[in-house]
Amino acid sequence: MNKKGKYKKKVILSLLLTIVILFVAAGVWYGIQIYSTQKLLGRVKNMPFEELLNEALMGKEDAVVTIGVVKDGQTTYSVYGADAKELAQTEYLYEIGSVTKTMTAALIARAIQEDKLSLTDTIDKYLKLPAKKTYPTIASILTHTSGLDDYYFEWGMLSYLIHPQENPFKGLTEDTILDEYKRVNLKENKDYGFEYSNYGFALLGLVLENVYDADYTELINDYLQNELGMADTHIANGDAYFEGSWQWEADDAYLSAGAVYSDISDMLLYASAQLDNDPLFTMCHQRLKQINVSDEWDRIGGFGMDEIGMSWMIDTENGFIWHNGGTGLHTSYLGFCPEKKTAVVILSNLSMEEDIPATTLGYKKLLEISCE
Repeated sequence: MNKKGKYKKKVILSLLLTIVILFVAAGVWYGIQIYSTQKLLGRVKNMPFEELLNEALMGKEDAVVTIGVVKDGQTTYSVYGADAKELAQTEYLYEIGSVTKTMTAALIARAIQEDKLSLTDTIDKYLKLPAKKTYPTIASILTHTSGLDDYYFEWGMLSYLIHPQENPFKGLTEDTILDEYKRVNLKENKDYGFEYSNYGFALLGLVLENVYDADYTELINDYLQNELGMADTHIANGDAYFEGSWQWEADDAYLSAGAVYSDISDMLLYASAQLDNDPLFTMCHQRLKQINVSDEWDRIGGFGMDEIGMSWMIDTENGFIWHNGGTGLHTSYLGFCPEKKTAVVILSNLSMEEDIPATTLGYKKLLEISCE
């Protein structure tokens, strides 16, 4: 073999060795993360709520976390900052992220009550979609068992890869969403498993616009403010209190998946409404699908998902119904126990990457007040 050939061989071997080292390093890093997470969850399991809150906010200088409780027919809340120091009772406006989906589901339930649509309808009945395709039912989208992906990549999302705190769904209009369905290839009569889909809820927002002949923003704002009395709750309009909040445009199709802003008083009102046996909310809470997607560690962290209703997750082991939400710099949680008439709301300006997320805090608090 000549010198050139030996050089090429050496380069190839070096590249292969580098790739192997990178894979090994990635595997070790991943293993350390799994171990660290499980070790933390092992401590979380026996940690009282106050101790958990202290650890979650330790050293978080910019933290503003609002925790609300419904118990014995009364609502209370507290605001915490860095190191779990209690702050003045101020009603901050937060992004609630995917808790918005429960509100979209409530509008779907109302449309069903008004005989405007049915859970068994497929979405092509209401939307102009490509011919000769298989379409999911309203029920399968509500339960995230439609087979639809979380989202379908658009070039406009590239900035999100560089700046992961920005809104990846900004600028995706109805035309974009409907055109994306060309990439969807569902199999007819297949029973798809649970796969969380923001895209599906974007489609549901468009369905609602069709059946009511009104913009989603108009529909949801009117419902929340005028029917439920949540005066300060609305679709994002640029009035967020915290820096780094997601920016939206008026005709974005993903508004129905996660664009609502709210404060603690309104969210406690919404939580209380879930406990009042209202027929519309009762419909939303009823099991539509058994999903069984939680392992031991999920349960310790509060992510018990045995069944699902109209977007609401159902933890049958504890008797809890819940949903959470997350945007770039906000996380939220709403969980309640129908039997005990208890509920917890967490509104946070901390990201989804925290070791102790809002969901775990909310779950721990709900366990505490439901077992007293």
